[in-house]
Amino acid sequence: MDKRKLDYFKKRLETRQVELRRMVTRTEQDGRTVDEGSAQDIADRAASSYTKEFLFHQSNNDRQLLQMVDGALERLREGEFGECIACGKEINVKRLEAVPWTRHCIECQEKLEQGILEESSR
Repeated sequence: MDKRKLDYFKKRLETRQVELRRMVTRTEQDGRTVDEGSAQDIADRAASSYTKEFLFHQSNNDRQLLQMVDGALERLREGEFGECIACGKEINVKRLEAVPWTRHCIECQEKLEQGILEESSR
C-alpha cells in the first residue's frame, strides 16, 4: 500500500480513536450520575438500573472498538496494516475503507464467523 493511502487510513483511525475515547469517558460519567438525586420509588430505581446497564453495555462496546482501532494504529506503526493477521494476505482496500480497523481479510473473517478459525489476540 502506498504512503498516501496509509496516511489517509492513519488520519481516519486517529480521528475515530479520539471520538471513541470521548464517548467512553462521557458514557462512564453519565453512568456515575444516573443515581444522583433519584427518588426511592421502585419504578424509578428500575428505570435507573436499566439506564445504568444500557450505558455500561454501550461503554463496553465503545471500549472494544477502541481496542480494535488502537490495534490497527499499532499495525500501521509496525508496517503490518492491511495484512490479514490470520493468513498474511493483503486485505482488500474497499474493506479497509469500510472498516479500517479490520484485522482479517474477507475469507478469514467468514471462517472466523463460522467457527472454523480461532480468534487471535494480535
